[in-house]
Amino acid sequence: MPFKKLILSTLLASALLAGQVPDAAARELPDFTQLVQNEGRAVVNISTTQTVRQAVPDGLEGFEGDPFFEFFRRFAPPRPREFQARSLGSGFIVSRDGYVLTNAHVVARADEITVTLTDKREFRARLVGSDARTDVALLKIDAGNLPVARLGSSANLKVGEWVVAIGSPFGFDNSVSAGIVSAKGRQLPDENYVPFIQTDVAVNPGNSGGPLFNLNGEVVGINSQIFSKSGGFMGISFAIPVDVAMDVAEQLKLSGRVSRGRIGVVVQEVGRDLATSFGLPRATGALITNVEKGGPADRAGLRIGDIVLRIDGQNVDSSPDLQRLISGIRPGKAIALDVWRERAERRVNVVADELRDPDPASAGREFRPPSAAADGQQQMAPVGLAVRELSAAQRRQLNVPYGLLVERAGGAAARAGIVPGDVIVGLGGEPLRSFAQLRDAVAGARKGSVLAVQLVRRGAVLFVPLKVGEGA
Repeated sequence: MPFKKLILSTLLASALLAGQVPDAAARELPDFTQLVQNEGRAVVNISTTQTVRQAVPDGLEGFEGDPFFEFFRRFAPPRPREFQARSLGSGFIVSRDGYVLTNAHVVARADEITVTLTDKREFRARLVGSDARTDVALLKIDAGNLPVARLGSSANLKVGEWVVAIGSPFGFDNSVSAGIVSAKGRQLPDENYVPFIQTDVAVNPGNSGGPLFNLNGEVVGINSQIFSKSGGFMGISFAIPVDVAMDVAEQLKLSGRVSRGRIGVVVQEVGRDLATSFGLPRATGALITNVEKGGPADRAGLRIGDIVLRIDGQNVDSSPDLQRLISGIRPGKAIALDVWRERAERRVNVVADELRDPDPASAGREFRPPSAAADGQQQMAPVGLAVRELSAAQRRQLNVPYGLLVERAGGAAARAGIVPGDVIVGLGGEPLRSFAQLRDAVAGARKGSVLAVQLVRRGAVLFVPLKVGEGA
């Protein structure tokens, strides 16, 4: 009997514990119901139509199943055909009088934009303006007394914080998904103007342009992109910080376009070895590899080899930070840059110009070194380099006073990333004047030290860290 009582008491305790644990867990998990009820009314569905013109073989409409269709499709003379393409997205209302925020790619090239509210009312929308660089667009509908999304600040968002997306994935209106902030300030390839918020919130086609909420019911981002190999959600999604989006929206509302600053520099990332070669205590900042002649940076005295550490007191932790921070400066405004030069910090004041779209005709030509005979080649066995001095014509083409064309790169040079065809034009930000200058720098360097070698590669300037004394 005692044994049976022990078993019964154990089972009873387990049953009680099983009833208590879910309640405790439920109390710890967030409840999104009130957030969705209060804020979901400001989320809208956006549908667009676009006229697409496509050349098709004449007179073949309706004959797609005919055995000879493929033959005539390939060889019959084509004629233009028009059809209406449709797309879906999301957005949210930012003013009671009908301004709506969404992604630029949702409404790109649209002939007609329709905004549908949660109460099923539909409005024809006018595109106030869009900005492809940040993927933000501002719409206007003729309506009043609308529910408005409450705006928060992405600056206060913390990694690990709960967030909620509301939108229209695959056209399913007012769908809710939740997750956490996975990272902040995420830089994506070819997306240098937006420090994206990365989340694991389920976002799919149709969610684009919809709001990302924090648990206070405030919009902290605009859902914009997903990382996917399947076309659907794979656990990684990206949102535009609301602070960035609203700055763009205000400019679009005032002038229909976005004005950005520029200072006329090209920069690259500062790795640990490059930081060591410049005497920088840690790998941070943006290393200037090119300065536009006559541009704002040139007029202010910035040089190739300077490392920008801060802009108006804001840290530049990586090279994309510089373009993002500079682009947020209004043209004509003076800004203070803290730079690392000659192993010390100094301040340089620059007046920003306005960023314009590049002129394709102004793009520089790629340097194509001619094949050469073996004579004239100079060896640097300690680092595995074989180089040749540029001719006068080649120097004019690259617009450099002196340069060494790399014909062979092995050992330490290859490990640094130097390849045949590169042109060595500088050391540590100082122009190269002779082969002897490079040879003496390598010979005089301590074993294990790093030299910042400035190269021209396919028309672009970059620095690579050459470790000396590792053997060829």
